[in-house]
Amino acid sequence: MIYQHEIPKGARLYFGKSAQLKRDIETVASEILYAKGFEEIITPLFSYHQHTFIENENELIRINDEKNRKLTIRADSTVDVVRLITKRLKSTEHKKWYYIQPVYRYPTKEFYQIGAEILESKDAALALKTVLAIFDQLSIKAKLQISNIKIPELLSTKYGVALEHLRNLDVDEILKSEDEWVQKLLYLSSVEQIDALLGLVPDDIEGELLKMKELALAIEYEDMIIAPLFYAKMRYYKDLFFRIFYKNETLAMGGDYVMKECEASGFAIYTDTLIDYLEEGDTWQRI
Repeated sequence: MIYQHEIPKGARLYFGKSAQLKRDIETVASEILYAKGFEEIITPLFSYHQHTFIENENELIRINDEKNRKLTIRADSTVDVVRLITKRLKSTEHKKWYYIQPVYRYPTKEFYQIGAEILESKDAALALKTVLAIFDQLSIKAKLQISNIKIPELLSTKYGVALEHLRNLDVDEILKSEDEWVQKLLYLSSVEQIDALLGLVPDDIEGELLKMKELALAIEYEDMIIAPLFYAKMRYYKDLFFRIFYKNETLAMGGDYVMKECEASGFAIYTDTLIDYLEEGDTWQRI
């Protein structure tokens, strides 16, 4: 029996304080993004093409159009922003876009996001600075992690460390590596420690470490960790990567990526997680 007041599991309901927080978060974000030269895009809820970009098609919610052609409900905003700007709106010269909209996953999971894409340029520093500016305005204090997905992939393809061990951070297995520098990477956690590894690690690893150092030095943030061996199978982030989290919850993530031969950087802020954070803590001050 389904009661009249029930909503599907995974669906979102905002009222009172949570609705006001959601509105405030989105207002702050849009004002900062406009000030930084981003323009807004709202992508269609329905798509003919998302199944060609999403690795796990089981996550898609499928429907049909009036000609019985397959459609899916928006499951990812980044893929549509890149596709629509580069293919449908290719006459526009503007390359910095942001969105505030939900995505949906099978069967009834709804996620509100604030995101931005910087097209035809890899600029993870700008993406990260933008997120931090929004969080600063919202008085959000969380831990920043800087990683580089290329490092674990290089360790796997060239230096004999299985991705599965890196994904699970299996310390015992990683320490079995015959290369002493791999063990040093395991315990690297600060920018200063990167310098101690220069000249000890292979050139390709060194180059990726220096990219992490450059990103870390481009910002001012106290609660930061460097995690060169962090690996998670991302849809498109395959290069410099950052994550901002509180306790075990990710508040935002982003970095550099390549999609459909378009180099870009971007981020996603998870609105619903921010609302939970702000409702829980005492740091919120009404804007």
